Formats: sequence, C-alpha cells, structure tokens
Amino acid sequence: MTRTFAFFLYFLPCLVFAQLKSPSEFLGYEIGTQFSRHADVVAYFEHVAANGEMVKYADYGKTNERRRLTYAVISSEENLANLEKIRTDNLKNIGILSGSATPEKAIVWLSYNVHGNEASSSEAAMNTVYKLITEHTDWLKNTVIIMDPNVNPDGRDRYVNWYNQVKASPYNPSRDAVEHHEPWPGGRPNHYLFDLNRDWMWASQVETQQRLKIYNQWMPQIHVDFHEQFINNPYYFAPGAEPYHDIITPFQREFQTKIGKNNAKYFDENGWLFFTRESFDLLYPSYGDTYPLFMGAIGMTYEQAGHGMAGLGIINDEEIELTLVDRVAHHTTTGLSTIEVASQQAASLNSEFKKFFQNDNLKFKSFVLKGNPDNLQALAELLDKHEIKYGYATGGKVSGFNYSDNKKGTLDANGALVVSTNQPKGKMVQVLFEPNAALSTPLTYDITAWSLPYAYGLEAVASPTLVAVNAANPNKTVVNIASPSAAGYIAKWNSMEDAEFLSALLQNDIKVRFSENELGFGGKSFGRGSLIITRSDNKSNVDFDTTLIEIANEMGRQLYASPTSFADNLTDFGSQYVHLIKNKKVAMLQGEGTSSLSYGALWHFFETQLKYPITSINTDDIGSIQWTDYDVLILSDGYYKNILSDDAFKSLEQWINKGGRVIAIGNALAAFEGKDGYDLKKNSDEKAEKEKDTLGNMIPYAQRELESTKDFITGSIYKVMLDNTHPLAFGYGDTYYTLKLGNDSFEFLKDGYNVGYITEPESVSGFSGEAANASLKNSIVFAEAKKGRGSVVYMVDDVSFRSFWQNGKLFLANAVFF
Repeated sequence: MTRTFAFFLYFLPCLVFAQLKSPSEFLGYEIGTQFSRHADVVAYFEHVAANGEMVKYADYGKTNERRRLTYAVISSEENLANLEKIRTDNLKNIGILSGSATPEKAIVWLSYNVHGNEASSSEAAMNTVYKLITEHTDWLKNTVIIMDPNVNPDGRDRYVNWYNQVKASPYNPSRDAVEHHEPWPGGRPNHYLFDLNRDWMWASQVETQQRLKIYNQWMPQIHVDFHEQFINNPYYFAPGAEPYHDIITPFQREFQTKIGKNNAKYFDENGWLFFTRESFDLLYPSYGDTYPLFMGAIGMTYEQAGHGMAGLGIINDEEIELTLVDRVAHHTTTGLSTIEVASQQAASLNSEFKKFFQNDNLKFKSFVLKGNPDNLQALAELLDKHEIKYGYATGGKVSGFNYSDNKKGTLDANGALVVSTNQPKGKMVQVLFEPNAALSTPLTYDITAWSLPYAYGLEAVASPTLVAVNAANPNKTVVNIASPSAAGYIAKWNSMEDAEFLSALLQNDIKVRFSENELGFGGKSFGRGSLIITRSDNKSNVDFDTTLIEIANEMGRQLYASPTSFADNLTDFGSQYVHLIKNKKVAMLQGEGTSSLSYGALWHFFETQLKYPITSINTDDIGSIQWTDYDVLILSDGYYKNILSDDAFKSLEQWINKGGRVIAIGNALAAFEGKDGYDLKKNSDEKAEKEKDTLGNMIPYAQRELESTKDFITGSIYKVMLDNTHPLAFGYGDTYYTLKLGNDSFEFLKDGYNVGYITEPESVSGFSGEAANASLKNSIVFAEAKKGRGSVVYMVDDVSFRSFWQNGKLFLANAVFF
C-alpha cells in the first residue's frame, strides 16, 4: 500500500505534464507559422492553468470591444500556495502597506502586444510560459512571474483578422504584396485609436485603468514591455539611451546593463544581431519602461524587427527573410533571459527596491495647487488611479518655485490640494510635478514636458519644505433645489465638467443660452460664457425644473436661481449679447490622410468626456457629403491637401460661407494656408534660412543630428496670451499654457480674431531649439477667420493630445457650441 502510494506520487507530475500541450500542439500549427487570434491566446493560457500546478490565470477587465483582459501568475507550487503573503510582503518592504517584511522572491511582470500590430509578442508569450514551466522550473523557486499576454486585444485582432483575410498561402515575402500594407488606421492602437504605450501615466483608456489596479497590487521589481520596430532594425534591448530621467538610480542603470549582457550572451550564441543604448530613451513618464522605472522597477523595452509590415515573413534591405518564427524565438529568449537574471539577483532586487522608496533627498517636498475646483478634482482622480496620496492645506502662505511666474514666489495655501514627496511613491510625484525635467541631451524619442500644474491649468508652488495637510476636501457637495418661480437659472462656464453639463442639457431637450458679457444677478457675478437656462425658452417642457435639477445635482453643477431676468448690470436675459445655443450637428473626417492618433483622441473626447454625438466620415466619401446636414466640421491633425480636391474644397467653402464652421487642428491648417479669404500665412525666418544655407555643409557629419535640434520643439510648454473676451476663450483667464509639439508658426491674422498668441516666446518647460523658439515670435496659437456667415477656427496646437492636457479641452467645447 505504501509503495503503491509512493509510486503514484512519483508519477503524478508526469501525468500532469502528459496532459499539458505545447502551443503548437494546442493550436494545431507550429508557433510562428500563423497569427493567433486573441481568443486563441486566451484559450491556451486557460489550458496551461488547467493542466499545470504552476500557473494561475484570471481576468482583470474588458476592452471597449468586450475582449477579455487577462493575466497569468507563474511560480512554484509552494509560492502559489503563499501568493498573498508574497504580494503583501513586497508592499510592506516598500512602505505601501504597514508592517515589516524581508521578501525573498523577485516579482517580474512581462507585458505583451501593447501595440496590436506588433503581434509576435503574444505568440512569444505562449511559447515563454510553456518553456518556463517545463524547462526552467528552478527559476520559479524564488520568482513570481506575471504575464499579460495581450495588453491590446482590440488592436491585435484588428491586425490579425485583416492579415488572415488578405495573406497569400503560402505567405508572400515580397514587400509589394498586400499582406505587408495595412489599411488605415492599422492595428497599432486600441479601439479609440490611442497608443496604449503612451497611456501608462495618463490612464485615459479602460485597458490602462484596469491594468493599473493589478499593477499597484503587485508593484513588480522588473517590468518588460515587448514591442516590434521596423523590418531593417536588429533586436533592441536595454540598457536604454540617454536622456535618462535623473530620478533613475545607479542601481537601475546597472541592472539594465546586467540583463542586457545576459540577453547578449544568448543572442551571440545564436548569431542574432542586436543593439543597445540607442534610440529608446528613458525620460517621458508614460511608457511601459519609464512608468515602472519611476515606480522603482527595472523597466525595459524590448524591440524586435517586424511590426505590421512584416507579416509571416518579409525580405528586408539586407535580402534576409525575416519570419514570424524568428521574431517569436527572439522575444522568447529575452523573456526567459530576464527571468533567469531575476532569479539569480532576487536578493539585490528586493533590497534596492526598498531603497528606491526612501525619498529623503528629493528637491521638493510638497507641491501646492489651487485654482478651478473641477480641474483640481480631475487631478485628484488621476492621482487616485495611481494610488498616490494627497491632502488639503488648512492655511498659511507657502514659498517655493511659482509655476505662473516661472521663478521663486508664494501662494496662499488655504484649501489648496497638496501632493507631497514624503510618501512611498514620492519619486513619481517629483517626476509628474517637477517644473522642468533635466535633459542630458535634446535627442529624445518623445515630448520633454508634461508638468501637471500646467496641464491642469492650476496655480502652483513647488515647496522645498513639507506642507501640513488634512484629508478633508474643502469643496462642498452641490445640492440644488427647484425654484418654480425663478425666471431662470445661471451656471458658470470654466471647465470640461461645465461643457459636459451643457451637452447633457441639450440632449435632454433643455434650451440653453450663453452670455458674451459678464453677468450680474442678485449681487453675484458670472463670467463670459455663463449658461442661462430660462423658463421662457423651456415653457413647453413640463418637467423643466425637475429634469434640470436632477442633471445639475448628478453632475455637481451649482445653479443660481434668479427671480428676475432684469440684471444688476446692463446684460439682461433678453440682451442681444445673450445667444441661444443650437444643438449642433458635428462631423469629423477620419481615414487616409488623417492622423489616427489625433482623430482617436477627438473621438474619445466626444464619446467619453463631452458625451456629445458626432458623425465620423471617411475621407474616401468626402465627395458625396451633404455639408448642409452639419453645423461643424472637425479636421483633426492630418494632411488634407490631397483629400480636399479643388471641387471638394469649393463645396466646403460654399458651406462655410452659408454659416458652416470648420475647426482645423495641427497640420490641418495647411489646407487653408495661403488660400484667398482665410487670412492664414506662415511666419518666415529669412535670416535662419540664409544661415542654414551658409553653414549647412560645414557641420561635421557626426554632429548633424545634434545640430538639427536647434530647429526642433519636442513637446515644450509655452505661455500664451489670451483674448478671453472672444467666445473661443470663454472660461479662461488672460493666459494659458500650451503644449507645443512642433515649430509651426503662423502670422497674426490681419482680418480675423487672434484669440491665443505668443509675442515674445519663452519655453517654461521642455526642450526648444534656439531657432525653433525664435520662429514663434508674434505667432498665433488659437484664431478665428470669418468667411461669409461662417468661420474657420485655427488650433495650431492639439488641445486633445493623448487626452492628458486637461486644461485645453474647453477650447474644443467653445469652438463647437459658441
């Protein structure tokens, strides 16, 4: 009996693994010879979890298109039995949970397929988990591996389904073949066409929001994001390129190198080319490598040649056929290599991880913010997503760096939101709120400025001393009561929440007016753009008061019930300066020629933030559009000169003359530049052009790239003067901080309205080359050109960029409704 039982125990693991299938056995094709749909990837991970003792698999959410977001936790059976203790010990070690612990396990998080058409990585995820639990179980004794096999299921299936529809059998490696040319918008972005690898910090997308909840529960010590780059590049792995953000520690730098050398060992053994320390810098905080770095981990990007162009196989410039089989092998190798190093270095990872969260030497101790309560609340909600602590000051002046003055100053802290670095995630706080990140080189992969006080339009001081706070929010809950005898109700207009409120009223058939002038009723003052909801306009609505009050209370909008329409000043409800807001029909172009990212951000803005209906029209159908069906047309960033043929432009112009409004953003302005009647001309810098002609050939070859940065603006913040008497700037003060993504510079309009402009350019944060900065002198940022009964609104800078520049979004609502 005893020997029989022992025999059974001896063979039990063999029986378990006899049931476990490799990815190729499970899928019915060799891994890398076909692209697997998201459902196939999910099914394989479910199979692994059901037929092994070292994998737990769970959902953490759903995408906009209802695909499952999942993650696997992989470790030894003993560790899985003690998983909660391992997790909480890690959080105790860094001070996020109270108590003390000395963890011995390294936690490694591997993220795959954040870009949907970089599709080799989900195939590699299946391969990696299988090899890990069948060939490398020793590593799992002191490591816990978290795998997200598909960060972007909607994008992946968009790519895979298209590719499987058009590919030849067998696949065609010629670059000319249709299978190597994705249609717009490609599989890279998610449902709303956001780049999820730029959304880690801003968390505007449901995938990010749901993933962060799990990430914060675990706080891994290593995070790898698996990507693909273009077909002619060798494999890239860490260490990263300069500039490194100066919050990154020497240990993090050294450990990246340690992992890189281990990866290199395997690549050299296989004869695979790679590169390191080039192209992919570590500055901008919203990537899948930098966000974990600023949360204490060893954050890394791994880039395999391929991308959406590669398909199952393609001939590159070196006449080498790059196959999906190759790409899967490379990503599998680096994933396993990373885990190997984590296992070898588990003790140092834990000890150094703890040190990262000790924030004694940070330059600023507290960031103190005041201003629009709605913007403060929006900022608080962002901090909540990352479980960053904050409080509210009880009074007193605070001294430090004043963001508005761009120098040392003070701020009355009474009721201010205070975010201090004296907390476990203090280094991330420093990164997010610092006035100006230091740059070791201006050659960066992304924007160089993101400081949250500017992004949220708030007064702020960065204090070198700790500011005392309490947890109570000084803003009171709004409770409105119906006033059936009131002539009407007045609501403020200075935030996106006010715009969402207007959207809800219009869609509930409540008529609303706005005032071009400042208002005075009952001793209270209301700024330009204030909403007036009169009883006389809504006489036919029997539920007028009830509906209005319910919407206002639900959305936290304070109403003033005015007993009279007779104003304290000159502007009564019936004034010629008080206008009825039409329920506008809005159209937006999408498709070839438009920026998918810009279009996606606007689509997301209308559907999830303003919550106002919009009609998206493909650029292929522009010739058949009945413009008279719409009041407003939005042209997102894009290139429209080829789209707007002479006939199409003439038709559009006729519509504008009859009262239509175009909102042109970013490169869309080029469609109107130099055209008669549109008053839009680029600034020219003849001196700079002559200097370029004179010196161009004298610049040494090795210095050309660095020298070119004098003409660049890489996501820099500029102060803009506003004419806030113009409806486009209602709700703003007389200044605004804009995020400039390039050096496009247009002259002041001679006949139109220069609403937002720069006279003497000065970047308050981020990199601007000397020549690019100078070219912005006397240039517009926001303007309106009248054309017949209609107009064109010019937005040189994209106010909806990645949905994180909160303070710019009201310009869009103003442009649509006023």
